[in-house]
Amino acid sequence: MTAEKYRLLIVDDEESMREVLSILLQREGYEVDSAGDGAQALCRLKEQGYDLVITDIKMPQVTGLELLAHIRERFPETLVIMVTAFSTTEEAVEAMKQGAYDYITKPFKNEEIRLIVRNALERKALRQENQSLKKELGRIYSFGNLIGKSKPMQQVYDLIKRVAASRVNVLVCGESGTGKELVAKAIHYNSERREFPFVPINCGAIPENLIESELFGHEKGSFTGAMQQKLGLFEVAKGGTIFLDEIAELPQMMQVKLLRVLQERELRRIGGTRTLPVDVRVIAATNRKLEEDVASGRFREDLFYRLNVIRIDLPALRERREDIPLLIEHFFAKLAGRPGLVAADAMTRLLDYQWPGNVRELENVIERCIVLGQEEELTLSCLPATLLAGGDSTRGVTPEIPDSGFDLDGYLGRIECELLQKGLEKSGGVRKGAAALLGITFRSIRYRLAKYGLGEGVDDGDDENE
Repeated sequence: MTAEKYRLLIVDDEESMREVLSILLQREGYEVDSAGDGAQALCRLKEQGYDLVITDIKMPQVTGLELLAHIRERFPETLVIMVTAFSTTEEAVEAMKQGAYDYITKPFKNEEIRLIVRNALERKALRQENQSLKKELGRIYSFGNLIGKSKPMQQVYDLIKRVAASRVNVLVCGESGTGKELVAKAIHYNSERREFPFVPINCGAIPENLIESELFGHEKGSFTGAMQQKLGLFEVAKGGTIFLDEIAELPQMMQVKLLRVLQERELRRIGGTRTLPVDVRVIAATNRKLEEDVASGRFREDLFYRLNVIRIDLPALRERREDIPLLIEHFFAKLAGRPGLVAADAMTRLLDYQWPGNVRELENVIERCIVLGQEEELTLSCLPATLLAGGDSTRGVTPEIPDSGFDLDGYLGRIECELLQKGLEKSGGVRKGAAALLGITFRSIRYRLAKYGLGEGVDDGDDENE
């Protein structure tokens, strides 16, 4: 904020003092008003806001200390600087205890006034900037980036709100691309830890020989190449939240060490001799079924229960199709800054697709359409081939494998789901008939239909005897 945008009020019962200060500060570019006593100053404050008030302490009727109290109560964003003689510096100190920014003793030097006023207004600007930043962080990471009005998402929102107020560990589960890190950020930025760091780490992206150093740090000389002390991410996240993404990829030995840190709430750097307290909230995430990993011995059962205090299961996009138009609108606004106009046939294809890559895949599709689209409206012509093919295995369309990798399980699941639907259509909705057409048992089709949420409203026929 430039000087001319700041409004100052000079309050003094001596007219000569008001004139001197007004002229001095107007030359600095500030907009300056004056008042002859505290009562007049209060009237001016009610009429228009001021960024800074400079007031004498000794005034008749309403004193400077009384004016300060009124300002602190009614106009808390207004800074106050007290003016006093040497004989009353004790009162000035008391004024600072009551909330004044600073005080000036008479006689004063012009440069002293300029410096104190400049510092006060810079502090005010910094405080306003910090408040604005906190509001922006709250807007970004509240639930604004988690889009959806469907019942499954409303249940997720409700759970996030309740969990955020606690300090317990959280396990976020869901397929790739469902928004697990967004959930972790929403929990953090709606919790009492929001002022402290949010530190994400992908457990599957760090070499096994480096992950202990990344998480817990090391001392200088603790191993070859340790040229200096390194803080681990648990220390970096002190007071805040650490997000352990892809927790199922954590090596067995590190599972043991992580368990100890969670149990004891302390850690020891590699090569260190002393333990350090741990004050972080842990949110872990996985796209795997950890219960299966526990049963097979790939993941420690005790660590699973330590992480799985509160569990949030994110629905796949195919399980909340009614949210797809909302997400499309959100991504158009985010990526192109305009409304998302979608042709009817294109919207039908977007709604029918199984979305193995979930919300992340949808965002990539919308970004592609924005880049390649010749018109404002999203049409079939700009949709990728895999989406246009509809995942129908009978079309003989084999998708390309991108450099970023391919979700094989999701792709095969999409094909399976569509074949189940076709089997049901051909059998007139009778599960036993669909099972025969697909060459599987009734128990198998019953399980698969439940898996994809396709079991409602179909006829069992003679299935009850199976």
